[in-house]
Amino acid sequence: MHRILVINPGSTSTKVAFYEEEKLLWSTTVSYKKEELSRFERILDQFEMRRKDIEKIIQGKNLDFKSLSAVVGRGGPFKPLESGTYKVSDKLLYDVKTGNVQADHISNIGVLLAHEIAEKAGVSAFFVDPVSVDEFEPVARISGIPELERKSLLHALNVKATAYKAAKDLGKSLSELNLIVAHLGGGISICPIRKGRIVDVNNANEGGPFSPERAGSLPVSSLVKLCYSEKFTYPEMKRRIVGNGGLVAYLETNDIREVEKRIAEGDKKAKLIYQAMAYQIAKEIGSMAAVLSGEIDAILLTGGAAHSSMLTAWIKEKVSFLGPIYIYPGENEMEALAMGVLRVLKGEEQLKEY
Repeated sequence: MHRILVINPGSTSTKVAFYEEEKLLWSTTVSYKKEELSRFERILDQFEMRRKDIEKIIQGKNLDFKSLSAVVGRGGPFKPLESGTYKVSDKLLYDVKTGNVQADHISNIGVLLAHEIAEKAGVSAFFVDPVSVDEFEPVARISGIPELERKSLLHALNVKATAYKAAKDLGKSLSELNLIVAHLGGGISICPIRKGRIVDVNNANEGGPFSPERAGSLPVSSLVKLCYSEKFTYPEMKRRIVGNGGLVAYLETNDIREVEKRIAEGDKKAKLIYQAMAYQIAKEIGSMAAVLSGEIDAILLTGGAAHSSMLTAWIKEKVSFLGPIYIYPGENEMEALAMGVLRVLKGEEQLKEY
């Protein structure tokens, strides 16, 4: 019987869950106020506080460390890696601690936390499908300017977990399928999966559709002009693109429930902007269909915004001609982490090396 502890640090929370095989036995979340976190100069400085909170949860649940088979933590924007499940290595721990990663993000400390708990339990620590999954084909890296290579940074964890679910539902192996997966959340990742490999994606921070809080692809010349207008500082411009872009910029909210409420009350601007987001999502799905040469077994809509029947209906209206559409709402990160490790423990998937 495999027992797996799952650790997922987020910007204002730490989620912890305990699985026995495929079954979730319990899950809990520690939430932090932004003022509480502001006292830490660096994200890595939050490690000790979050470690203690995880140990309090374990003690409160009367979980015996020695009963664990494995501990898995969320993976961050490390160096480019193939999709899969990895054992936390000394090299990875060194890279995270020294900042040898693609971005400073709270998800980076997931592996540090998993390693610390695993050491006490005498088991191995793992991470699964980090943000930096990169299986691009060479042609997908070309941007149009040599100094700006296209990068693979995406919601890989939920994208691959959703792809595995769809493969199971379709009664096939993921390696047999061509899929387009659209993760619809605070950021949006839309990617073609060819025979199990994520061969392209819009960088959710730099391009693709605008999202609840990200600007997506922008008119380049106008963007450059705005950057040199002295209207914004560099940090303000970054925040304008990621954090205060998309729905936030137009409607001053990142909550799609609020947007849909406004639409129901007759707000024409809210409807136009929301439809524009669906329109851009559909366009990106169409572009990824070209990557797969039109050979598409299914289109999968997932992420928190996939709960919206209004949004998904608009998307389906535009792209249903490309192939069957399946909806898997929610982000499912905890389950995805646990199942990635379980596949390795059961010998169904080969462990990757960092």
